[in-house]
Amino acid sequence: MNAEQLSTIEIQPEAEHKYSVLWLHGLGADGHDFEGLVPELHLTARANIHFIFPNAPIQPVTINGGMAMRSWYDILDMSLERKVDIDGIYQSAASIEPLIQQEIDQGIPSTNILLAGFSQGGVIALHAGLRYPQQLAGIVALSTYLPTIDQLKVERSVANNVMPIFMAHGIIDPIVAVESGKAAFDTLKSMDYKIEWHDYLMEHSLCVEEITHISAFMNSIFK
Repeated sequence: MNAEQLSTIEIQPEAEHKYSVLWLHGLGADGHDFEGLVPELHLTARANIHFIFPNAPIQPVTINGGMAMRSWYDILDMSLERKVDIDGIYQSAASIEPLIQQEIDQGIPSTNILLAGFSQGGVIALHAGLRYPQQLAGIVALSTYLPTIDQLKVERSVANNVMPIFMAHGIIDPIVAVESGKAAFDTLKSMDYKIEWHDYLMEHSLCVEEITHISAFMNSIFK
């Protein structure tokens, strides 16, 4: 995987560019997946935000019979322990860093750059954001978990110890068990991260109440 070659879907700011959001899709989706969510968030600073939706590389996914699809890393097993391709997580996190740097190079402070992700994308947002050497604005991690939590205990970035984190999950999620997400939250909370948890009566998706909560979280950061 070449870090510089991720293609992206982008929504440019309509006024002065002050903030940036990198939003990572889930397994088998693409950058268009959350593009339509932007108007629903009713963000106060919407006109000043550059939204970037990267496309994951196309690669074989073991649990789907080796079928090639957009994936941030391979998933080897559907068990609660979630056997995954740890090297793939590191590679994808590395591929996001040039996109962050691109925004910094345009004069956007790292503290004005937020990472968001759904499912697999949430794993990458957490893994990349909590290890990123400069302080970021925050992380939105939806219907996700964190298989690299042990590595994070060693590799966490001091710069992001106080960054706000929003985690949300459906309590009847058949894809990523809510227990996996809550376990990640509990561990991050025990590591003294500034993290909040929300759960909803839904499956592996988003709901209106959740969107309202995401909006409030992002509006508290981008004013």
